[in-house]
Amino acid sequence: MKKSEWHDDQEYLQYVGDLLATPEVQRLANFKQHYFSNRLEHSISVSYASYCIAKKMHLNAKATARAGLLHDLFYYDWRTTKFSNGTHAWIHPRIAVRNAEKITHLTKMERDIIIKHMWGATIAPPRYLEGYIVTMVDKYEATSEVSVPLMSRYEHLLKEHLGFAK
Repeated sequence: MKKSEWHDDQEYLQYVGDLLATPEVQRLANFKQHYFSNRLEHSISVSYASYCIAKKMHLNAKATARAGLLHDLFYYDWRTTKFSNGTHAWIHPRIAVRNAEKITHLTKMERDIIIKHMWGATIAPPRYLEGYIVTMVDKYEATSEVSVPLMSRYEHLLKEHLGFAK
């Protein structure tokens, strides 16, 4: 997603601008997320795409945008950090809620969206349609963040191998 898409959307910025301005959210830029993105880029992509879908469906776009932005508000490398009391899929949403509650008030819906955004890897389904949106957009964005750059690279290598490269 291009920065201008979300950066120029005044309603979206009205909902999440205060959160984007916090050092806690900006700190996400220091963490690699899915090989070709950082956690801040990923969170903004999930947030904005989810917001657009919720708005089009006449759902709670504000809660969707805010929860989407905060869904991965944790500060460790999920590929190397191990937990003795559960998996990353179960633990990180709880850490994200705790961290989010330090910087803003969460509504019941926002809290549920963040806690349950790993549904599929965890068993508790979202309570709200907005939660399903964030869950599905998160999976889509994670897949895109890995596959699109890889496919571009492999497409170039394949064309070069087959003699189609200029």
